[in-house]
Amino acid sequence: MTTTSERERTHAPPELETLRTGHEHGAGRIPRWVVKTASPVALVVLWQVLSSTGVLPRDVLAAPLTVVGTAADMWADGAIQSAVLTSTGRVVAGIAIGLVTAVVLATLSGLFRIGEDVIDAPVQMLRTVPVIGLIPLLIIWFGIGEEPKIALIALAVTFPLYMNLFGGIRNVDATLVEAARTLGLGWFGQVRHVILPSAMPQFLVGLRFSLGTAWLALVFGETINATSGIGYEMNTAREFFQTDVIVVCLALYALLGLLGDFVVRMLERGFLSWRPAFSGK
Repeated sequence: MTTTSERERTHAPPELETLRTGHEHGAGRIPRWVVKTASPVALVVLWQVLSSTGVLPRDVLAAPLTVVGTAADMWADGAIQSAVLTSTGRVVAGIAIGLVTAVVLATLSGLFRIGEDVIDAPVQMLRTVPVIGLIPLLIIWFGIGEEPKIALIALAVTFPLYMNLFGGIRNVDATLVEAARTLGLGWFGQVRHVILPSAMPQFLVGLRFSLGTAWLALVFGETINATSGIGYEMNTAREFFQTDVIVVCLALYALLGLLGDFVVRMLERGFLSWRPAFSGK
């Protein structure tokens, strides 16, 4: 015997049927934030258990509760605030220099053939040189102050940004450029309204990658006679086998990297709001 709900389901419009089915399937699903946080929490719990049972000695890796206590003490002393401000200032300065350099070089080489002939080959050669290997030269050129640290970060940022922006410009759909030309847009109009917006997604990918590279370069840069910063705190802790301080510094690097990635994601939402994207199934 057919029930009332079954009759309603049978005669329901396709749109309502799809919504009802999706709701019924999604009702029992675990929220995404639970899934995302489950594995990190499980790892921290396992870490604490191994430390508490003595399987993981303190001189190898401090327990999470010890790390939290050390972080609170460093915050109370002002060590964390001072280190974060110093390191962030170096990264921001390096990224600013690298960003301007990469945009200028990639735009010239991407838009002009003569620019590619003059610029691209030297950049590709320098790109293959390990940036860390340039530290001795940077010390000779700039001394042991802030300049070599900032220069190292700028170099580390420049090459991935250049590669992504150059590739984004050169991979713009030619039919879009032809359509813009047909509609009467001049060369500057084509660059402003077609070429650069089309290259923006790849440029932002390069920016996200460059932010991670910048923090990696900072770790090495702060070994150059640093007297402050996160790297300085970590190097000092290494001398005294303070694994809790080292973990705190690593956590700071990770949090600052996530913050930078979040900023770029916000830029993506603003600059790429015109582009529909697949968000997963």
